[in-house]
Amino acid sequence: MQKDHQATIFEIVKHKINKTESLGDAVGEVLSLGQDAVYRRYRGETLLTIYELEKLCAHYSISMDAIFESRDSKVIFDFQPLDNFDYTLEGYLKTLAAGFKQIKSHKDSKLMLSINNTHFLQLLNFPHLVRFKLYFWARTYLNVKEYQGKPLTHQKVTEAQITPGWEILRAYISIPSKELFDPEFFRGFTREILYYFNARLFEDPSYALFLLDHLLQCVEHIKQQAAIGKKFIVKTEPPASGNEYEVYLNDTLNGITSTYYKTGEHEGFYMAHNIMNTIHTTDKGYVADSLNVLDRQFANSSKISGVNEKERNNFFHKLETTIKKAKRQIELELMED
Repeated sequence: MQKDHQATIFEIVKHKINKTESLGDAVGEVLSLGQDAVYRRYRGETLLTIYELEKLCAHYSISMDAIFESRDSKVIFDFQPLDNFDYTLEGYLKTLAAGFKQIKSHKDSKLMLSINNTHFLQLLNFPHLVRFKLYFWARTYLNVKEYQGKPLTHQKVTEAQITPGWEILRAYISIPSKELFDPEFFRGFTREILYYFNARLFEDPSYALFLLDHLLQCVEHIKQQAAIGKKFIVKTEPPASGNEYEVYLNDTLNGITSTYYKTGEHEGFYMAHNIMNTIHTTDKGYVADSLNVLDRQFANSSKISGVNEKERNNFFHKLETTIKKAKRQIELELMED
Protein backbone atom coordinates (compact mmCIF):
# COMPACT_ATOMS: atom_id res chain seq x y z
CA MET A 1 0.00 0.00 0.00
CA GLN A 2 1.24 3.49 -0.78
CA LYS A 3 2.33 5.48 2.24
CA ASP A 4 0.05 8.40 1.26
CA HIS A 5 -3.02 6.16 1.41
CA GLN A 6 -2.00 4.86 4.81
CA ALA A 7 -1.58 8.41 6.11
CA THR A 8 -5.03 9.30 4.78
CA ILE A 9 -6.60 6.36 6.60
CA PHE A 10 -5.00 7.33 9.91
CA GLU A 11 -6.08 10.97 9.50
CA ILE A 12 -9.68 9.82 8.99
CA VAL A 13 -9.47 7.57 12.05
CA LYS A 14 -8.04 10.45 14.14
CA HIS A 15 -10.95 12.64 13.12
CA LYS A 16 -13.52 9.96 13.93
CA ILE A 17 -12.20 9.16 17.42
CA ASN A 18 -11.76 12.89 18.14
CA LYS A 19 -9.67 12.58 21.32
CA THR A 20 -12.19 10.29 23.01
CA GLU A 21 -9.28 7.86 23.29
CA SER A 22 -5.69 7.73 22.06
CA LEU A 23 -4.94 6.65 18.51
CA GLY A 24 -2.79 3.82 19.87
CA ASP A 25 -5.58 2.50 22.09
CA ALA A 26 -8.33 2.87 19.48
CA VAL A 27 -6.51 1.27 16.55
CA GLY A 28 -4.78 -1.23 18.81
CA GLU A 29 -8.12 -2.54 20.03
CA VAL A 30 -9.47 -2.90 16.49
CA LEU A 31 -6.34 -4.60 15.13
CA SER A 32 -5.26 -6.43 18.32
CA LEU A 33 -1.90 -4.64 18.28
CA GLY A 34 0.24 -2.95 20.89
CA GLN A 35 0.70 0.82 20.86
CA ASP A 36 4.25 0.61 19.48
CA ALA A 37 3.01 -1.44 16.52
CA VAL A 38 0.18 1.02 15.89
CA TYR A 39 2.47 4.06 15.89
CA ARG A 40 4.96 2.35 13.55
CA ARG A 41 2.09 2.05 11.11
CA TYR A 42 1.00 5.62 11.82
CA ARG A 43 4.51 6.91 11.00
CA GLY A 44 4.63 4.77 7.86
CA GLU A 45 7.51 2.63 9.11
CA THR A 46 5.32 -0.48 8.81
CA LEU A 47 2.66 -0.88 6.14
CA LEU A 48 -0.85 -2.00 7.00
CA THR A 49 -1.70 -5.48 5.78
CA ILE A 50 -4.76 -6.06 3.64
CA TYR A 51 -6.40 -7.76 6.63
CA GLU A 52 -5.66 -4.77 8.88
CA LEU A 53 -6.89 -2.32 6.27
CA GLU A 54 -10.14 -4.24 5.87
CA LYS A 55 -10.75 -4.26 9.65
CA LEU A 56 -10.04 -0.53 10.04
CA CYS A 57 -12.26 0.45 7.12
CA ALA A 58 -15.12 -1.76 8.33
CA HIS A 59 -14.90 -0.51 11.93
CA TYR A 60 -14.70 3.20 11.06
CA SER A 61 -16.96 3.13 7.96
CA ILE A 62 -14.17 4.21 5.62
CA SER A 63 -14.63 3.71 1.88
CA MET A 64 -11.63 1.83 0.46
CA ASP A 65 -12.79 2.64 -3.08
CA ALA A 66 -12.76 6.37 -2.33
CA ILE A 67 -9.25 6.19 -0.84
CA PHE A 68 -7.59 4.06 -3.51
CA GLU A 69 -9.21 5.97 -6.36
CA SER A 70 -8.30 9.32 -4.79
CA ARG A 71 -6.61 11.85 -7.04
CA ASP A 72 -6.34 15.62 -6.94
CA SER A 73 -9.71 15.81 -8.70
CA LYS A 74 -11.47 13.51 -6.21
CA VAL A 75 -12.41 14.36 -2.63
CA ILE A 76 -13.77 12.24 0.24
CA PHE A 77 -16.82 13.73 1.99
CA ASP A 78 -18.80 12.61 5.03
CA PHE A 79 -22.57 13.04 4.87
CA GLN A 80 -25.78 11.74 6.43
CA PRO A 81 -27.89 9.80 3.87
CA LEU A 82 -31.48 11.04 3.80
CA ASP A 83 -32.78 7.49 4.30
CA ASN A 84 -31.00 7.40 7.67
CA PHE A 85 -31.99 10.90 8.71
CA ASP A 86 -33.92 11.69 11.89
CA TYR A 87 -36.33 14.48 10.96
CA THR A 88 -37.51 15.18 14.50
CA LEU A 89 -36.32 18.45 16.02
CA GLU A 90 -34.38 16.66 18.75
CA GLY A 91 -32.81 14.14 16.36
CA TYR A 92 -31.73 16.75 13.82
CA LEU A 93 -30.12 18.95 16.48
CA LYS A 94 -28.31 15.99 18.06
CA THR A 95 -26.65 15.28 14.70
CA LEU A 96 -25.44 18.89 14.43
CA ALA A 97 -24.35 18.99 18.07
CA ALA A 98 -21.92 16.14 17.55
CA GLY A 99 -19.95 18.13 14.95
CA PHE A 100 -19.79 21.27 17.07
CA LYS A 101 -18.68 19.33 20.13
CA GLN A 102 -15.76 17.99 18.11
CA ILE A 103 -14.67 21.47 17.05
CA LYS A 104 -15.05 22.94 20.53
CA SER A 105 -13.08 20.09 22.12
CA HIS A 106 -9.89 21.33 20.44
CA LYS A 107 -7.79 24.32 21.45
CA ASP A 108 -7.56 27.52 19.42
CA SER A 109 -10.75 26.86 17.45
CA LYS A 110 -12.06 29.43 15.00
CA LEU A 111 -14.84 29.59 12.42
CA MET A 112 -15.43 31.33 9.09
CA LEU A 113 -18.99 31.22 7.75
CA SER A 114 -20.54 32.27 4.47
CA ILE A 115 -24.31 32.50 5.03
CA ASN A 116 -26.79 31.87 2.25
CA ASN A 117 -30.18 33.23 3.34
CA THR A 118 -30.76 31.58 6.75
CA HIS A 119 -28.31 31.79 9.66
CA PHE A 120 -29.33 28.54 11.31
CA LEU A 121 -26.93 28.89 14.25
CA GLN A 122 -28.43 32.23 15.23
CA LEU A 123 -31.95 30.78 14.81
CA LEU A 124 -31.16 28.49 17.74
CA ASN A 125 -31.84 31.46 20.02
CA PHE A 126 -35.49 31.11 18.94
CA PRO A 127 -36.62 27.44 19.00
CA HIS A 128 -39.92 28.03 17.19
CA LEU A 129 -38.01 29.34 14.16
CA VAL A 130 -35.80 26.24 14.16
CA ARG A 131 -38.88 24.01 14.41
CA PHE A 132 -40.53 25.79 11.46
CA LYS A 133 -37.39 25.57 9.32
CA LEU A 134 -37.04 21.83 9.86
CA TYR A 135 -40.76 21.25 9.21
CA PHE A 136 -40.62 23.30 6.00
CA TRP A 137 -37.58 21.38 4.74
CA ALA A 138 -38.94 17.93 5.59
CA ARG A 139 -42.46 18.50 4.25
CA THR A 140 -41.96 20.82 1.29
CA TYR A 141 -38.65 19.70 -0.21
CA LEU A 142 -38.18 16.13 0.98
CA ASN A 143 -41.84 15.02 1.06
CA VAL A 144 -41.29 13.13 4.33
CA LYS A 145 -44.33 10.93 4.90
CA GLU A 146 -44.75 11.79 8.60
CA TYR A 147 -45.20 15.47 7.74
CA GLN A 148 -47.74 15.08 4.95
CA GLY A 149 -51.42 15.93 5.42
CA LYS A 150 -50.75 17.74 8.70
CA PRO A 151 -50.71 21.51 9.08
CA LEU A 152 -48.03 22.94 11.35
CA THR A 153 -49.46 23.51 14.81
CA HIS A 154 -48.49 26.18 17.30
CA GLN A 155 -47.25 24.15 20.25
CA LYS A 156 -44.63 24.50 22.93
CA VAL A 157 -41.11 23.33 22.09
CA THR A 158 -40.15 20.98 24.90
CA GLU A 159 -36.88 21.16 26.81
CA ALA A 160 -35.88 17.71 25.54
CA GLN A 161 -36.40 18.85 21.94
CA ILE A 162 -34.30 21.99 22.21
CA THR A 163 -31.56 20.88 24.66
CA PRO A 164 -29.22 19.78 21.83
CA GLY A 165 -29.82 23.19 20.24
CA TRP A 166 -28.64 24.98 23.38
CA GLU A 167 -25.51 22.79 23.33
CA ILE A 168 -24.79 23.85 19.74
CA LEU A 169 -25.48 27.49 20.55
CA ARG A 170 -23.17 27.52 23.59
CA ALA A 171 -20.40 25.93 21.52
CA TYR A 172 -20.95 28.35 18.62
CA ILE A 173 -20.85 31.54 20.69
CA SER A 174 -17.71 30.40 22.50
CA ILE A 175 -15.72 29.99 19.26
CA PRO A 176 -14.47 33.20 17.57
CA SER A 177 -16.13 33.54 14.18
CA LYS A 178 -15.87 35.64 11.06
CA GLU A 179 -19.11 35.67 9.07
CA LEU A 180 -20.25 36.84 5.67
CA PHE A 181 -23.81 38.09 5.07
CA ASP A 182 -25.39 39.13 1.77
CA PRO A 183 -28.47 41.11 0.60
CA GLU A 184 -30.68 37.96 0.72
CA PHE A 185 -29.98 37.41 4.42
CA PHE A 186 -33.16 35.93 5.98
CA ARG A 187 -35.34 37.16 3.10
CA GLY A 188 -35.90 33.65 1.79
CA PHE A 189 -36.84 32.52 5.28
CA THR A 190 -39.40 35.34 5.43
CA ARG A 191 -40.85 34.17 2.11
CA GLU A 192 -41.12 30.61 3.45
CA ILE A 193 -43.31 31.78 6.34
CA LEU A 194 -45.43 33.83 3.94
CA TYR A 195 -45.73 30.85 1.58
CA TYR A 196 -47.02 28.59 4.36
CA PHE A 197 -49.56 31.24 5.38
CA ASN A 198 -50.84 31.61 1.80
CA ALA A 199 -50.93 27.84 1.32
CA ARG A 200 -52.98 27.45 4.53
CA LEU A 201 -50.37 25.13 6.03
CA PHE A 202 -50.55 26.63 9.52
CA GLU A 203 -53.30 25.14 11.69
CA ASP A 204 -53.66 28.59 13.24
CA PRO A 205 -52.91 31.23 10.56
CA SER A 206 -51.86 33.73 13.25
CA TYR A 207 -48.88 31.47 13.99
CA ALA A 208 -47.26 33.12 10.96
CA LEU A 209 -47.34 36.45 12.83
CA PHE A 210 -45.83 34.79 15.89
CA LEU A 211 -42.95 33.44 13.77
CA LEU A 212 -42.34 36.79 12.06
CA ASP A 213 -42.25 38.52 15.47
CA HIS A 214 -39.61 36.04 16.59
CA LEU A 215 -37.70 36.60 13.35
CA LEU A 216 -37.65 40.35 14.03
CA GLN A 217 -36.29 39.61 17.50
CA CYS A 218 -33.65 37.32 15.98
CA VAL A 219 -32.55 40.03 13.53
CA GLU A 220 -32.36 42.59 16.34
CA HIS A 221 -30.26 40.20 18.40
CA ILE A 222 -27.82 39.64 15.54
CA LYS A 223 -27.61 43.41 15.06
CA GLN A 224 -26.74 43.88 18.74
CA GLN A 225 -24.00 41.25 18.51
CA ALA A 226 -22.58 42.84 15.37
CA ALA A 227 -22.58 46.29 16.99
CA ILE A 228 -20.35 45.19 19.88
CA GLY A 229 -18.42 42.48 18.02
CA LYS A 230 -19.31 39.72 20.49
CA LYS A 231 -21.65 36.73 20.40
CA PHE A 232 -24.01 35.97 23.25
CA ILE A 233 -27.26 34.09 23.85
CA VAL A 234 -30.46 36.12 23.62
CA LYS A 235 -31.68 37.62 26.92
CA THR A 236 -28.21 37.27 28.48
CA GLU A 237 -25.45 39.80 28.95
CA PRO A 238 -22.51 39.90 26.51
CA PRO A 239 -19.21 38.70 27.99
CA ALA A 240 -16.46 41.10 29.03
CA SER A 241 -13.97 39.17 26.90
CA GLY A 242 -13.96 36.36 24.35
CA ASN A 243 -16.75 35.31 21.96
CA GLU A 244 -15.28 37.51 19.19
CA TYR A 245 -17.70 38.19 16.34
CA GLU A 246 -16.72 39.71 12.99
CA VAL A 247 -19.47 40.33 10.46
CA TYR A 248 -18.92 41.34 6.81
CA LEU A 249 -21.41 42.31 4.13
CA ASN A 250 -21.08 41.01 0.59
CA ASP A 251 -22.94 43.39 -1.76
CA THR A 252 -23.56 40.62 -4.29
CA LEU A 253 -24.61 37.08 -3.33
CA ASN A 254 -23.00 34.28 -1.34
CA GLY A 255 -23.00 30.77 -2.74
CA ILE A 256 -24.09 27.87 -0.57
CA THR A 257 -23.77 28.19 3.18
CA SER A 258 -20.31 26.96 4.12
CA THR A 259 -18.36 26.74 7.36
CA TYR A 260 -14.60 26.59 7.58
CA TYR A 261 -13.19 25.52 10.92
CA LYS A 262 -9.63 25.47 12.16
CA THR A 263 -8.26 24.16 15.44
CA GLY A 264 -4.76 23.60 16.72
CA GLU A 265 -4.76 20.19 15.04
CA HIS A 266 -7.44 20.09 12.34
CA GLU A 267 -9.16 22.11 9.66
CA GLY A 268 -12.08 21.31 7.42
CA PHE A 269 -15.21 22.48 5.63
CA TYR A 270 -18.91 21.87 6.22
CA MET A 271 -21.20 22.80 3.33
CA ALA A 272 -24.97 22.90 2.93
CA HIS A 273 -26.29 19.90 1.02
CA ASN A 274 -29.92 19.12 0.12
CA ILE A 275 -31.05 22.39 1.74
CA MET A 276 -30.43 21.59 5.44
CA ASN A 277 -28.18 18.55 5.33
CA THR A 278 -24.39 19.00 5.30
CA ILE A 279 -21.34 17.41 3.75
CA HIS A 280 -17.95 17.55 5.42
CA THR A 281 -14.34 17.11 4.31
CA THR A 282 -10.85 17.51 5.69
CA ASP A 283 -9.17 16.96 2.30
CA LYS A 284 -6.18 19.31 2.40
CA GLY A 285 -6.29 20.33 -1.26
CA TYR A 286 -10.02 20.98 -1.27
CA VAL A 287 -9.88 22.87 2.03
CA ALA A 288 -7.02 25.05 0.76
CA ASP A 289 -8.86 25.89 -2.49
CA SER A 290 -12.14 26.63 -0.69
CA LEU A 291 -10.44 28.76 1.95
CA ASN A 292 -8.72 30.76 -0.78
CA VAL A 293 -12.09 31.56 -2.38
CA LEU A 294 -13.65 32.37 1.00
CA ASP A 295 -10.76 34.70 1.86
CA ARG A 296 -11.33 36.56 -1.43
CA GLN A 297 -15.03 36.94 -0.65
CA PHE A 298 -14.22 38.52 2.69
CA ALA A 299 -11.57 40.74 1.11
CA ASN A 300 -14.19 42.13 -1.31
CA SER A 301 -16.76 42.77 1.43
CA SER A 302 -17.33 45.51 4.01
CA LYS A 303 -16.90 44.91 7.72
CA ILE A 304 -20.07 45.94 9.59
CA SER A 305 -19.30 44.68 13.10
CA GLY A 306 -17.89 47.14 15.63
CA VAL A 307 -17.35 49.74 12.89
CA ASN A 308 -19.22 51.14 9.88
CA GLU A 309 -22.36 51.93 11.90
CA LYS A 310 -24.13 53.62 8.99
CA GLU A 311 -23.85 50.62 6.65
CA ARG A 312 -24.69 48.18 9.46
CA ASN A 313 -27.83 50.06 10.48
CA ASN A 314 -28.93 50.44 6.85
CA PHE A 315 -28.50 46.71 6.21
CA PHE A 316 -30.56 45.65 9.21
CA HIS A 317 -33.18 48.38 8.64
CA LYS A 318 -33.88 47.11 5.12
CA LEU A 319 -34.15 43.56 6.41
CA GLU A 320 -36.55 44.55 9.20
CA THR A 321 -38.64 46.50 6.67
CA THR A 322 -38.96 43.39 4.50
CA ILE A 323 -40.13 41.30 7.47
CA LYS A 324 -42.58 43.97 8.66
CA LYS A 325 -44.03 44.24 5.15
CA ALA A 326 -44.76 40.49 5.15
CA LYS A 327 -46.28 40.83 8.60
CA ARG A 328 -48.60 43.66 7.47
CA GLN A 329 -49.71 41.62 4.47
CA ILE A 330 -50.71 38.74 6.73
CA GLU A 331 -52.45 41.05 9.21
CA LEU A 332 -54.57 42.56 6.43
CA GLU A 333 -55.61 39.13 5.14
CA LEU A 334 -56.54 37.97 8.64
CA MET A 335 -58.67 41.08 9.13
CA GLU A 336 -60.52 40.35 5.87
CA ASP A 337 -61.18 36.76 6.95
